[in-house]
Amino acid sequence: MRNRSPRRPDARTAPHSTDNRAETAAREPSRPSRRSGGTTPRGTYWLYGLHPALAALANPERRIRQILTTEEGEAALRQRLEASLPMQPQRADRARFEALCGRDAVHQGVAILTDILPPLAIEDAVERPGPLLLLDQVTDPRNVGAILRSAAAFGAAAVVVMDRNAPDETGALAKAASGALDVVPLVRVVNLARTLDLLKARNFWVVGLDAGGGVLDGGTFGQRRAALVLGAEGDGLRRLTREHCDEIAGLAMPGDMESLNVSNAAAVALYEVTRRR
Repeated sequence: MRNRSPRRPDARTAPHSTDNRAETAAREPSRPSRRSGGTTPRGTYWLYGLHPALAALANPERRIRQILTTEEGEAALRQRLEASLPMQPQRADRARFEALCGRDAVHQGVAILTDILPPLAIEDAVERPGPLLLLDQVTDPRNVGAILRSAAAFGAAAVVVMDRNAPDETGALAKAASGALDVVPLVRVVNLARTLDLLKARNFWVVGLDAGGGVLDGGTFGQRRAALVLGAEGDGLRRLTREHCDEIAGLAMPGDMESLNVSNAAAVALYEVTRRR
């Protein structure tokens, strides 16, 4: 995502979602598991890592189907979880964790088989307080997870992604979010441009983060809520997306780098629009 500070400025957050619930349900794949050639149930996945597991267990919207732990992992869960576990964990060895979560997954001895979170419509998401983040074809689950983490840190209402050109809810995304997936709604919409028009009708000031406009300044928004739109790595915002924004703005970066990774840019932009509140 290109997020350069322009050289010549012109002027100037438990649960999840789609605006087409039936279509989303139809898209849920059966994810293969390497356990004895079996498959995970449709609409489920293995969430792993201590922080994602704790957040999932604390979320009443979560449907937990199975908990796998090492002895140390279970002890850590019981020590940090305020409530009791919903079921008795099953013991698993390293080989099983690697088969379920991936060889390089940092699972910390905890994995949970869980349903995908129930959807939340964009019309309901905007009733939550805080700014909105909208991602224009950001496809890396680690970036989306990191953006969710920043959204939770700065009190964002939701993170909005496209229904097709965005990663599914997976263990890798949940791990990168470090628990934020169960705090900030991940809303899916079919048409991003139409969603931006809906937000403008709800008194959001829609800012496309990209070069070619002014410098992002949260102090100019007044009482309007911010909706920050970030484009994909490399390609940035699509033309139609730019045309549906109220403003195009870059980040103030006086150093030698011209751009930031999309997840880092999201964190800086969120800081800018919330620091004066």
